[in-house]
Amino acid sequence: MNAIVAVDEHWGIGRDGGMLFRLPGDLKYFSRMTRGKTLVMGRATLESLPGGRPLKDRRCLVLSRDQGLRVEGAEVLHSKEELACAVRDIPKDEVMLIGGESLYRDLLPYCERAYVTKIRASASADRHFPNLDELPAWHLLEEGEEREENGLRYAFCMYENRDVKPLHL
Repeated sequence: MNAIVAVDEHWGIGRDGGMLFRLPGDLKYFSRMTRGKTLVMGRATLESLPGGRPLKDRRCLVLSRDQGLRVEGAEVLHSKEELACAVRDIPKDEVMLIGGESLYRDLLPYCERAYVTKIRASASADRHFPNLDELPAWHLLEEGEEREENGLRYAFCMYENRDVKPLHL
C-alpha cells in the first residue's frame, strides 16, 4: 500500500472537512496516481470528495466504525483485518491510502511509499499528516522540481518506508 497526500509547510492537510489548497496541477497528479487503483479512505474523506461520492475509475474502500454505513459505489470496511482481506490479492502498489488524518496515522506503518505534494505555504489546518522528515523509518527518495500555480509554490516528493509492517489477516 502507498499513501498520497498534499501538505502545507507544517504537514497540515485539511480544515473544516476540506482541503487547504486547490491546485489544478496537484489534482491532475492525484488523478494520474490513483486512476484504476484501489483507494482506502475514511468516511470524512469520502464526504470531502466531489458530491461526497466515490471517485470514478477506482475501487473505493471506506473504513468506518459506523456498522450501519452504506455507500453506493464503495465497499465499507470496519477493521484493519477486513482491509487486509479486501486487498490481499492486489499488488501493493495498486492500493492507495488517501486519508484522512486518523487513517494516515494508523495505516502509515503498512505503506511502502508516500507521494507527498509539499506546498510551500502555511494554512491554519485542523488535520495533519505525520511529519515524515521526523520519522526514522521514512526517508525522502525523490523531490521533483518546484512548480508555481495560483501564487503557490509546490513540489511532488516521494518518501520510502524502510520498515514496512505487514498488514496481516
